[in-house]
Amino acid sequence: MLLMKDIVRDGHPALRNKSIEVDLPPSEEDVYLLNQMMAFIKNSQDEEIANQYKLRSGVGLAAPQLGINKQLVVIHFRHNDKLYSYHLINPKIISHSVEKAFLSGGEGCLSVDEPIEGLVVRNARVTVRAFDINGNPLKLRFKGYPAIVIQHEIDHLNGIMFYDYINKQNPYHIPDQAVEIE
Repeated sequence: MLLMKDIVRDGHPALRNKSIEVDLPPSEEDVYLLNQMMAFIKNSQDEEIANQYKLRSGVGLAAPQLGINKQLVVIHFRHNDKLYSYHLINPKIISHSVEKAFLSGGEGCLSVDEPIEGLVVRNARVTVRAFDINGNPLKLRFKGYPAIVIQHEIDHLNGIMFYDYINKQNPYHIPDQAVEIE
């Protein structure tokens, strides 16, 4: 079972390196890792388990956050009565909206212990191409909050942290036409 001690923290080189593509079909090792990552996210959302093991709640996890530079991501959360639960291999954003969006409360990260103030402006909608845990191709569309989550996780595969997007001169600057997401 993965615990908070397994999550590498800000400053670890794996968080700034580009991750390599995973061979398909995925190896038993990669499938095991994806399943462990998903179990961590689900456990982090279970109040009893999270309290028992002192897990911070999360909605997504990327392999670099475990110090492993492979293109593996999991997301698991409910939004507007829809469950977003995916094990993704080699996810890539293949298109995005011109419209921008940001979370009103900013973003956080399991690899960043301290709160970082400021707005993280991202694309309001994205289309992602990836492979599922069995190596089958997927094409997924996300908008609003789910789009923010998937962009955050895919950024980890490219060595990008959420705070890289915060305007250094004016952390709460809202670009024209950007949509606020509660």
